Amino acid sequence: MVFCSGDPLCGNEVTCMEKQQIGNNFFIPMPVVIVGTQVNGKDNFMAVGWCARVNGNPPMIACGIANNHHTPQGMSTSKTFSVNIPSSDLLEKTDYCGIVSGENTDKSKVFRVFYGSLKTAPMIEECPITLECRLVQTVALPTHGLYIGEIVGAYADGSVITDGKPDFPMIDPLFLTMPDNRYWTLGKYAGDAWSAGKKLIEQSQNNTQKGQK
Repeated sequence: MVFCSGDPLCGNEVTCMEKQQIGNNFFIPMPVVIVGTQVNGKDNFMAVGWCARVNGNPPMIACGIANNHHTPQGMSTSKTFSVNIPSSDLLEKTDYCGIVSGENTDKSKVFRVFYGSLKTAPMIEECPITLECRLVQTVALPTHGLYIGEIVGAYADGSVITDGKPDFPMIDPLFLTMPDNRYWTLGKYAGDAWSAGKKLIEQSQNNTQKGQK
């Protein structure tokens, strides 16, 4: 297929390019987290690559987890879970938690654990950022469940705080790409959100004013 792109209103030349089908199982790099739960009274951890913020106030996060996994049992029973953000030095332990099941492997001793106000959402001391969540809704999908939780506590190591704010290069989070199934680290700073696009607004307004003369 051939598609054309460009916007003459912004002074861009219209160019045409060929697009290729790459398969539907594709998305941009996704943050890798470790979801913590208690299943049958035992701490359990699972690596999850499908997790994102879904509400502003109260802050909520959603994780997509396959229906055949052990972790959803604990989330549904306790109505709590944690979302832990590992740094790249925890890559092996993170991947381990994603390839062995808590149904037949005890993962309670893989990390040092602490708790916040929710006493059934185990959080990982070694992770630079940890979130404790209260389960508010579960959406059943054909192969996965979407577990939506309200963030009731967020904790960070002092070593990843700069000028009172989380320092993302210091956090050094992991990202997952599919379908090649690879881990990546954070890239370089590219620009400021809700700011970089203002230049195009100004250009568009200037071009509009010129066209009205």
